[in-house]
Amino acid sequence: MTRVGHGYDVHKLVQDRKLILGGVEVPCERGLLGHSDADVLTHAVMDALLGAAGLWDIGHAFPDSDPAYAGISSLILLERVMGMLEEKGYAVGNVDATIIAQRPRLSPFIPEMGERLAAVMGVPADRVNVKATTEEGLGFTGTGEGIAAHAVALIVDK
Repeated sequence: MTRVGHGYDVHKLVQDRKLILGGVEVPCERGLLGHSDADVLTHAVMDALLGAAGLWDIGHAFPDSDPAYAGISSLILLERVMGMLEEKGYAVGNVDATIIAQRPRLSPFIPEMGERLAAVMGVPADRVNVKATTEEGLGFTGTGEGIAAHAVALIVDK
């Protein structure tokens, strides 16, 4: 059986934080605010995988009220999501994700983002597609107040 899930996440840009996307540190004067490393791309991917498996979302799996997740790398959380999928007998078919940010320019970092996500999910890099787009100055992402990400995941029975 195949199952599909969609993930969406958004975080506010603030001073004195690193910008981490897909496990990659992107040079930027601001980073994303959040309880963990606030990796909006990895969060959207995790929500898509959890949704496809019928396992709620990352807020239920890794609540921000739990100090154990303070500052944690989202790639570690993705490893734990993969363990949850394994327990249910699922494997990743593919993931397609889009980062929505006016700046910084992300294209130089996208291949590494896809490779890091693929490595944690245990799939070839060509099964993870990461893209970035702007909103031409519109909305909170367009004005540079935050960054959002969408992801769609296909999971299959092992």
